[in-house]
Amino acid sequence: MTEFRPYSRVFLRALTLEAHIGYYAHEKGVTQPLIVDVELMLSGETFGHDDIHGTVDYDKIASIARELAGGHVDLLETFAERLAARCLAFPLVKSVRVRIEKPRAVPEAMAGVEIMRVKGEG
Repeated sequence: MTEFRPYSRVFLRALTLEAHIGYYAHEKGVTQPLIVDVELMLSGETFGHDDIHGTVDYDKIASIARELAGGHVDLLETFAERLAARCLAFPLVKSVRVRIEKPRAVPEAMAGVEIMRVKGEG
């Protein structure tokens, strides 16, 4: 029988940013929209105590993503890794999933990346 381990999850979905991102010359010096989803898995049963210290403020996650969008990054993969690393720095976070979509990357399609990182791995 599999043992149930309690967890809590905090998420931020569909954060739309204007980012300086892109590898190609025509992408330099301009902003492009990104759609960012972040899901944090927190250790144990952290909710239920009505205490901000038992969770991660999703506004802080949004602020980190906005900050990263301000400096130029060539690849979505790099942006995702940087965002994941910053999220894993929060003490309660055990793992993070970051999904980023770049609506203008491929005509008539949605392109993007998704990564999952676990604290202590990689």
